[in-house]
Amino acid sequence: MPVTSRKIKVSFQKEGVHRYPDAPKGVEFLKHPHRHIFHFYVTLEVFHNDRDIEFILFKRDLEILFRAEIMQADNKSCEMLAEDLLDYIEINYPGRFVQVEVYEDDENGAILSNG
Repeated sequence: MPVTSRKIKVSFQKEGVHRYPDAPKGVEFLKHPHRHIFHFYVTLEVFHNDRDIEFILFKRDLEILFRAEIMQADNKSCEMLAEDLLDYIEINYPGRFVQVEVYEDDENGAILSNG
């Protein structure tokens, strides 16, 4: 059977603080700054079996975006963080399928893709 798709997947995590100013009733505590370990999982299309993008280098490139010791995400949700990362990847690695997953404490999160 011919291969119809090839993808690599990298993951990394970053300590961060954010808040949800419009938190609904029942989770009002989220309106205040609170800490998470944000887990990032990124899937990127590659075009052959010898990886035209080396995943260690790709991961390092993405981690550079989060240089601060503690990420200050302000009022950004997992969806917003994923969209920022997706936009960066589409600019720097154009013409490829991309999926970005961002989870708070590797428990609850968001999945965004361009396809």
